[in-house]
Amino acid sequence: MSILLLGANGQVGSALRKSLRPMGTLIECTRDQADLEDATALRSFLTDIKPRVIVNAAAYTAVDRAEDEPDRAKRINSDAVEVLAQYAARTDALLVHYSTDYVFDGEGDKPYAETDDPNPQSVYGKTKLDGERAIQSSGCEHYIFRTSWVYSDTGNNFVKSIRRLATEHEELTIVDDQIGAPTSANLIASVTADVLSQHTQGTRQRTGLYHLTASGETSWYGFAQHFLEADRTSGARIARVLPIPSESYPTKATRPKNSRLDTQKLRDAFGVVLPDWRVDVDSLLATMRLQETL
Repeated sequence: MSILLLGANGQVGSALRKSLRPMGTLIECTRDQADLEDATALRSFLTDIKPRVIVNAAAYTAVDRAEDEPDRAKRINSDAVEVLAQYAARTDALLVHYSTDYVFDGEGDKPYAETDDPNPQSVYGKTKLDGERAIQSSGCEHYIFRTSWVYSDTGNNFVKSIRRLATEHEELTIVDDQIGAPTSANLIASVTADVLSQHTQGTRQRTGLYHLTASGETSWYGFAQHFLEADRTSGARIARVLPIPSESYPTKATRPKNSRLDTQKLRDAFGVVLPDWRVDVDSLLATMRLQETL
């Protein structure tokens, strides 16, 4: 099986490299090798590579900057995705794509189901929703996985940034009224590999849109408190952390206060296990501490 992985150097892409390599011939593609902002070049690239499975982990994810660069966000999150979907539909290839909780407005306090109406409040959310719809309208065979609050041991992310800041300052303030499930790139990658494995064994009728996050929920403040408390226990000097409302930390793009996603459909369809968010956070911290001692 020929698998094209786009965004191979990103947080999710780096984890996917490990989980997808045993599944076939993996073509690991970075931004330099396939320019998602050039639709013509992307079409030619796909024609040359001829993948049977496309896993798109590439995206424009600079949420605030997207408000100033809507055209660029659209080219990457929507237009390029449409090119991928059209190719998949034309060649009977399978497309795997990742989306976001930002397609919802974040109102209420119940987890969003796949059947709930999207209502994005940011350029990022709107372009990601447009990408979803381009896939669905193309008629291609696909899996779309919506996820949230992604972190990993590669690149810049919330865990790394807050741990660093907590050693540089006496006090930190972190938003406490945005609720979601921190989800590791490793979990996303392992579930993707599991679903693809089942797909090759005859679960084609289960293709479609799914929510994929860790279990449980917390705020950004609660997330930070969890891993910083572990650092304190190990003897590190850590800043005092105070909770604040979103209004006290204004951003250019509106963040959803409710980022809860209902994962029942995914669990029922594929029998995957989605552990509590703390499990992978603790595993990441153990890895980070080991690296820090080397």
